Order: sequence, then structure tokens, then C-alpha cells
Amino acid sequence: MAGLNHYLLLSAIMFSMGVVGFFLRRNVIVILMCVELMLNASNLALAAFAQFSNTIDGKVIIFFVIGIAAAELATGLSIVICLFRNRETVFVDEMNLMKQ
Repeated sequence: MAGLNHYLLLSAIMFSMGVVGFFLRRNVIVILMCVELMLNASNLALAAFAQFSNTIDGKVIIFFVIGIAAAELATGLSIVICLFRNRETVFVDEMNLMKQ
């Protein structure tokens, strides 16, 4: 049976993959997916702590994190769509809207 350490190790691996992908990738859509991966890793850790401590606090916080993740994804994708329509690219290096 999987213990708390197994879930936390999986959560740490998922979060690390998200951080590495966030810093190494240049595609905005992949960066958004990496942020979602990091949020899901934190949800996994919260769920594991809530399950093994027999409290509901972590499970309540998970709903708020899911709501924040949904809002972040909707906002991020709408910005990406607007930038793609204007610049015809989704790469971070080629998006220099503030430069004159």
C-alpha cells in the first residue's frame, strides 16, 4: 500500500517536471501546461496530507486551487490567442510587444 511518502515523492517529481518545463520551453502553450502541472502537483500533496491526517481542510483548499487553475488557464489561453492573432507566433522569444 502506498504511504504518504510515495504520494509526496510523486508530487515532488511532478512539480520538478513543471518547473523545468517552465524555464526551458519557449512555447507559451507548453509553459501554461507546465504551470498546470505544478498546480496539480500541489493538489496531489494537499490531497495526500488531507487523506493521511483525516481532515477536510486540504480537500477544501483543493477546490480553490482548481478554481484558480481554471481561471488562470482561461485567461492565459485568451491572451495567447490574442497574441497569436497579432504576431502569428506562440514563442516567447518572438513576442516583443513592449519594444518600439
